[in-house]
Amino acid sequence: MGSSYEILDEISSGAMGAVYRARDERTGREVALKRLLDPRHRARFEIEAQLLERLSHPRVVRVLESFSAGADRYLVMELLDGPTLADVLHEEGRPGLALDDVVAWMGQVCEALQYVHDEHLVHRDVKPPNVVLGEDGAVLVDFGIARDLDRAGTATAGIGTPRYVAPEVLAGAAPSPRSDVFGAAATMWTLITGAAPVYGTQPDDLVDGLPAGLATALRAGLELDPARRVQTAAAFARSIDAPFRSGGGAPLALSAAASSRPRSLLEELVKATAGVFDAAAASIALVDETTRALRYEAAWGAGAERIVGVRLAPGEGIAGAVALSGAPVAIAECRSHPQFAAAVAEGTGYVPHTMIAVPLRAGPRILGVLGILDRRDGRPFDAADAARAEHLAVLALAALDERAPGTAATGAPPPLADEQPA
Repeated sequence: MGSSYEILDEISSGAMGAVYRARDERTGREVALKRLLDPRHRARFEIEAQLLERLSHPRVVRVLESFSAGADRYLVMELLDGPTLADVLHEEGRPGLALDDVVAWMGQVCEALQYVHDEHLVHRDVKPPNVVLGEDGAVLVDFGIARDLDRAGTATAGIGTPRYVAPEVLAGAAPSPRSDVFGAAATMWTLITGAAPVYGTQPDDLVDGLPAGLATALRAGLELDPARRVQTAAAFARSIDAPFRSGGGAPLALSAAASSRPRSLLEELVKATAGVFDAAAASIALVDETTRALRYEAAWGAGAERIVGVRLAPGEGIAGAVALSGAPVAIAECRSHPQFAAAVAEGTGYVPHTMIAVPLRAGPRILGVLGILDRRDGRPFDAADAARAEHLAVLALAALDERAPGTAATGAPPPLADEQPA
């Protein structure tokens, strides 16, 4: 373990790890320290942790930092004062809790989930012990980082908590916003009835006098078929008639204040790119027509707050080389690549493992570079990914309306330079 934290006592433990109350010896502040027991997928842990550290919403626990010590991985989170919903149910349930309170808390949980989902993340383990009642209401804690194992694997341990995890996830599907909605509905059922639901049980089978509208909402949230389930956390909040405040969180997409392009459009483009590729980060860098340097105009995800505004000299780094050559690249392992701009990456606090860089081309002119960093499943990018990114770059360029007069913004893309020096 890193020498900066002193463990005081254990808060909870499970199949995937343990959470401790710890003291940051640098500041004296008490924190929640989560130790992940599964030593696999180090790259995936680093990627997911970097994204969690950027989340900022009053209904979502703050992840302060992450680190590795030997084979162990740690997340450092703010330590919240207050009981979990599981604690409240244990102390006050008769057997369930007051319906008005439950509806209000679940609306707050849905606010957290909608923010997380809008930023391309999934909680993976929504349940009463993972909701803390703070001074201002419910706060979602303990993200199930790296719990979804390889789809080719047969193990089901560590993918969530039975009765709260969606059935499609138990069957091997990847966790999704809809599986989090199932967890929210199962949590609500538990708080109302005093016990977790059994798959396939209907709410009106167990709860006398449950309002018809609420019973319908719970059935829709606990639907076994994800295609028929309530699709979003916001929709579930509306269906239970809960107070719901949209917004309130910091987006993971940022853009340069002095950009000549519409900032909202730039931010939507990098966010959409990251979503399409399930990437840890995406960026748009544009060429300065005078100096031919690249300037990062917008970025989403890990390191975004530090890369926006950074300039690369002509030909500097993989992105700079792509801007000069016009040849797209897919780099399976960029940390060892001879032209990887390691100092620039380290300056952002995020050093990627794998990346794609494709030119934003208007006829013969190279206007910039679309960059995509790290697959969230930990696998390397390849030539097929870069080819898809080229098509996305065409759409991005069209959206930015950067066509040169009398030329098409498309044209035949150049051959892919997969793994060539960038």
